[in-house]
Amino acid sequence: MDIVVDTCALIAVITDEPERIRIIELTKGNTLIGPGSIPWEIGNAFSAMFKRNRLTLKEAKKGLEIFQSIPLRYIDPDFASAVSISKQTNMYAYDAYFLDCALRMKAPLLTLDAKLQNTARQLNISILEV
Repeated sequence: MDIVVDTCALIAVITDEPERIRIIELTKGNTLIGPGSIPWEIGNAFSAMFKRNRLTLKEAKKGLEIFQSIPLRYIDPDFASAVSISKQTNMYAYDAYFLDCALRMKAPLLTLDAKLQNTARQLNISILEV
């Protein structure tokens, strides 16, 4: 089964958050998919963690190694659809890319972001609960 995995869930796995084990259990044996923006979002998340002194450069480099070991299939977003979703839901385009991907691929969404979960439910996208 294809599963759309968002950046929050990936960061939880990479940085060994408490949800890590459950995320791995939910995704084992499945194909992880998402928009091509994921690597840039990972880098942005790390930079935000630097600013809050939550992550060292050494930890970030190790995290990038872990991230690169996660098999992800990138789906090109339908930008017109994503912009429409963004307008309809009052969300950033980066979040809309995940919703667009889930809708077009008819795949459940795995996210730790409560707002994204709620919006996905409004769009009749299945959610994998962590």
